[in-house]
Amino acid sequence: MNSKVIRLILLGLAVYGLFVFMVISFYPDKPENMDWQDREEYNKVQITKLRLGSTREEVLALLGSPDITEAKIHGGNTVQVMFYRTQHVRADGLTTLDECTPLLFENDHLIAWGEGAYQSYLQS
Repeated sequence: MNSKVIRLILLGLAVYGLFVFMVISFYPDKPENMDWQDREEYNKVQITKLRLGSTREEVLALLGSPDITEAKIHGGNTVQVMFYRTQHVRADGLTTLDECTPLLFENDHLIAWGEGAYQSYLQS
């Protein structure tokens, strides 16, 4: 009788372990579901993986929705800046431009990121 109980306990632990493994492996962590601290760290890591020429859709798939966005048409080209929060500055409950890394897109392709990208957008 004692060995049956032990077998059931071991079987239960094995099923539980398999369930935890499946959830961790197959349930993607979406940026929209993260708290702001985890989202900042996630954005920092993902921005390092970007490559110039990536499409806007690829970036959205990787980083999720931007915290702030701006756009304009300049010289027949669509220019868009998407801001992703990457550093905490003030505990005011708001996400501001100085807490974000800007990503600059021209005609839906990533052409630059960082503060210099945003300054070039403002000057054009």
